[in-house]
Amino acid sequence: MINRRKFISATALVGSGAAMMIATPTFAERMKAATGMFEGRSNHVTMGTVSIIEEDGRRFIELGDDFSLDSGPDPRVALGKDGTYDPDSKLGALLSYSGKQRYALPPTLDLASYNEVVIWCDVASVPLGVAKIQ
Repeated sequence: MINRRKFISATALVGSGAAMMIATPTFAERMKAATGMFEGRSNHVTMGTVSIIEEDGRRFIELGDDFSLDSGPDPRVALGKDGTYDPDSKLGALLSYSGKQRYALPPTLDLASYNEVVIWCDVASVPLGVAKIQ
């Protein structure tokens, strides 16, 4: 929020030829840490966005409104790195084959160890979809 004093200072600087930008991040920008897009694997169609967000000091994996998976037995949400799935990173069963859903990340999880969100089929031990996180 800009107060009167900051506004007057900013307009005075702009008038003198110097540019001053007062940028405050939006609520969404403060929450979003990283994003990615799913690509299908193992002959499955997986698409949509995924975000790692922080809210009230907690971190979550959030599949977007546009998320969809064609099918698959026993799909799980997990993490991986450079094409390697980490079985110790399972966050839970996929709640729905489409739409927005959220999975809590354990506070002790080191996110720096991962760069992918994986939809993993436990029964067949194959990835159904992978999203590179940036």
